[in-house]
Amino acid sequence: MPEIRHRARDLGITIGTLPSGPLGAITDVPGVGVGHCTVSWGGPDLAPGDGPARTGVTAILPHDGSLFGERLVAGVFAANGVGEVIGSTCVEEWGVIESPLVLTNTHALGVACDATVRWMIGRDPVIGLDDTVIPIVGECDDGLLNDARGVHVLPEHVHAALDAAAAGPVAGGSVGAGTGMSCHDFKGGIGHASRIVEAGASAHTVGVLVLTNFGTRERLTIDGVPVGREITDLMPVENRPGSCIVVLATDAPLTARQCRRMAVRCALGLALSGSYAADGSGEIMLAFSTAQRLPRESGATLRLESVANDYMSELFEAAVDASAEAIIDSLCSATTVVGRNGNIVHALPLDRLVDVMSRYGRSVRLPVA
Repeated sequence: MPEIRHRARDLGITIGTLPSGPLGAITDVPGVGVGHCTVSWGGPDLAPGDGPARTGVTAILPHDGSLFGERLVAGVFAANGVGEVIGSTCVEEWGVIESPLVLTNTHALGVACDATVRWMIGRDPVIGLDDTVIPIVGECDDGLLNDARGVHVLPEHVHAALDAAAAGPVAGGSVGAGTGMSCHDFKGGIGHASRIVEAGASAHTVGVLVLTNFGTRERLTIDGVPVGREITDLMPVENRPGSCIVVLATDAPLTARQCRRMAVRCALGLALSGSYAADGSGEIMLAFSTAQRLPRESGATLRLESVANDYMSELFEAAVDASAEAIIDSLCSATTVVGRNGNIVHALPLDRLVDVMSRYGRSVRLPVA
């Protein structure tokens, strides 16, 4: 019988006091789309290099136009850099993004980069003529469950995730790039959350998508509750140093410096769940604003609007809270996975989670079937 899983918000788990968007996802930000391609096949008896595959690709489209021709303001921050996001140095230098954001496993970085370039070339006839593109591709190591020697992500999987990227509700947990990931010694993966904020006289949306693959059990904290010290069984065969990629989108008009400041606050969200940016954990955050599209070429002086710094505090609060909730959402949504060598990473047991949270005075419950 398949596991019954629920999103964190459906259990009544909320971080902070700001209201959530209607979907509780990065796709609450208008124009942002997400797509997954899950690559999962084979049993644990396969030899290294032959399988099993427990991996995949997740793609984020920041807007539905030509990203190469209409860039978006962005910023990046690494709480610990033992991980990789291809293209992040360009974001740091230019303060813009010009491609989809693609997430996958460590050994698929090259395949995903190449496939994304080819996908963009197929849709934009000017790429490669006057200028080239460096796509944004991030990774986490799913080698505890996935046969990393087999490099099982193929170009068609990357293209499938990019083609599937759309607005609206999106899956989380053990899907796409999250298929083989672990978090705090439970099954992790893809998580979502969003917040609605007031900045000046306007309301804005902040949405977050995370790829979680970090943490130790004893440090798992949910809304201040030491859940990892209360649920001490269901441990995997080992704790492998992992990573976490956080992608934040907002429709608030921001400068590149302000986007980086938002990315920094996402790291505080990881800390709320128990991260201390361990030595082997690549914890990298990227934030972008959809408020203004910047032409790749323009003879005119560009004039950018931005929220005044005096009104950034609530946006910071949203970045922290949405990042923390998205991490918990990945745990609540993920299913138990059996992978390489028969390694098992168990899903966080939601009935026991509700019991623990209730004993600490939190108003949570399992949804009625």
